Amino acid sequence: MPGLDTLVDDLERSYAELQERMADPAIYADRREAAELGRRLKDLEPAVTAARAWRRVSSDLEDAQDDPELASIVEELASDAARLEDELKLALVQRDPADDKDVIVEVRQGVGGDEAALWAEEVARMLQRYADRRGYRTETLSASENDGGGVKQTVFAVKGDGAYSVFKWEGGTHRVQRVPVTESQGRIQTSTATVAVMPEAEEVEIAIEEKDLKIDVYRSTGPGGQSVNTTDSAVRITHVPTGIVVSMQDEKSQLQNRQKAMRVLRARLYEAERVRQQAEVAAARRSQVGTGERAEKIRTYNFPESRLTDHRIKHTVHRLDQILDGDLQEFTEALQAEDRRQALETSA
Repeated sequence: MPGLDTLVDDLERSYAELQERMADPAIYADRREAAELGRRLKDLEPAVTAARAWRRVSSDLEDAQDDPELASIVEELASDAARLEDELKLALVQRDPADDKDVIVEVRQGVGGDEAALWAEEVARMLQRYADRRGYRTETLSASENDGGGVKQTVFAVKGDGAYSVFKWEGGTHRVQRVPVTESQGRIQTSTATVAVMPEAEEVEIAIEEKDLKIDVYRSTGPGGQSVNTTDSAVRITHVPTGIVVSMQDEKSQLQNRQKAMRVLRARLYEAERVRQQAEVAAARRSQVGTGERAEKIRTYNFPESRLTDHRIKHTVHRLDQILDGDLQEFTEALQAEDRRQALETSA
């Protein structure tokens, strides 16, 4: 990266300016601005730490090269300087500001009828188990059951430090190849489930005007359409400017259903704004979900061979039982490593 010293000077200056602004009590009169400044300061900290370490080792290396008595440590210092330079370059690459956020995950049945609904339920369970393994908390927001078993759609929140940086790799179409329990001839069927992962937005980040909302209430229903509630507790919220619709009926309280629906709506609006601002990243939620067609896939889960292949990094393992039990760490780390590699290539 040419001009690394200049970039580090700019970084130090920006960091000092942000610290000075955060020290001004007046900034806290505007919650949104204070939250934004705090986020930017936190985002810069890894780069500032890497920059200071790189400069310190680079200075030591320069001194050692000029001192014959320190010749024995030149090679070690040169290796450290090169490693820290790579770390610094990576830290200087613009980080996704959503990485630290909690997430809302939507899992839907794709192609394959009842088998797709069963598969969607298994994918949701796999992701929730993965969250448990990572020490995150999950909260089910809604679930729409399929008459033949499984789910048409389920929505849940994952809460914990860096949840989006982990779960964003799960967004896309998950394809399964197996013999359905309803298949009497033993034929393998291909079905899909789609996953959308959205950062959960704070109220201060997404302001929603009441006048922009159309709110309908109705009685909640269960499988087959039968009424499961005698009061109008289910809520459907339409955000008129965007046409986004969120329905929630799992709670008996209309207020609780409205609160959950607003959380999902806020996440969808936040994601839509991210897509608008980052067109080159490719329409995040829409590209994650796609149409659910069998050809659109990020992973294939092959039951006869106990095989999972992630098509984005061409990585395959043969331990499907462990994967479905939430053991996805290997794939997260591989995807993060590839993302870092591409970021370094771009910054070079």
